[in-house]
Amino acid sequence: MTGGAGYVGSHMVKALVDAGHHAVVVDDLSTGHRDAVPANVPFVRADIGNAGDMASVVREHAIGAVFNFAAKSRVEQSVTDPRMYWSGNAVATLSLLDVVLSAGSTVKAFVQSSTAAVYGAPDTWEMDENHAKRPASAYGHTKLAIEHALESYGRAYGLRWSALRYFNAAGADHEAGLGERHDPETHLIPIVLEVAEGKRAFVAINGTSWPTPDGTCVRDYVHVTDLCEAHLAALQYLLRGGESCALNLGTGVGHSVRAVIATASAVTGRSIASVDAPPRAGDPAVLVAKVERAARVLGWRAKHRDLSRIVSDAWAWKQRAEPG
Repeated sequence: MTGGAGYVGSHMVKALVDAGHHAVVVDDLSTGHRDAVPANVPFVRADIGNAGDMASVVREHAIGAVFNFAAKSRVEQSVTDPRMYWSGNAVATLSLLDVVLSAGSTVKAFVQSSTAAVYGAPDTWEMDENHAKRPASAYGHTKLAIEHALESYGRAYGLRWSALRYFNAAGADHEAGLGERHDPETHLIPIVLEVAEGKRAFVAINGTSWPTPDGTCVRDYVHVTDLCEAHLAALQYLLRGGESCALNLGTGVGHSVRAVIATASAVTGRSIASVDAPPRAGDPAVLVAKVERAARVLGWRAKHRDLSRIVSDAWAWKQRAEPG
């Protein structure tokens, strides 16, 4: 479990342990949190680009499968500092893959955390996995490069892999004390909830004249616990001999920025101020996943498709983590 101290990764550690797997977490803690990893789960502080450290982990813990959540993931930052992303995402992951291949037949499956950013600006409002790939940022380019590497490594070396393209990960497992902790925070739902908490004065709505029902951007929000179930399903699929593949993970339903704000206000019972702001360069009007392939291949569909449930879980975690 690389990046297992991060947002999605820490939820995945819990899912693996709950399913009876022996998890080992590797994280450099550049953005992750040590306290998000259970004390009884082996933890190694290391960079996935350090081949020696990673080879030791694979050998000492007899690793049979790898979930790669380790990545730099701020789209805007990747535009201003692409070197950090090509090095920290693409080059580091290629080094990790070399370690995996050197382990021979020991590692049976490689599950890659990918992203809808590999598509770039959509030709249609609902995108399936065959949609053209035109990333608009270094972040998207590096994730797509990793997918290309997995595809060619699979053909040449027999590596079994799955690349799971998240749309907008959201929500929390508040009962487990797990939620989003980014610094700085760039995701809409936690930003909106920070306004409800009084930690921000307002939420900026970037663009109000998009060709959508209310003029604001529409996105597909998928609950983090549903993402974890998809990863577990991908692991089992590969271990059963399933063909390597890239899959969208979303709900197939889009929600506008104004809808998220209204839902958060209803969930929290608090007024949430917003201000209109210029659209961000490269932002598409709508990003919604077509999810039929994941349903067909993995037998997976998101269970928590209701936006109120996603926001409620994120809010419950905030209230638990930061009472008052």
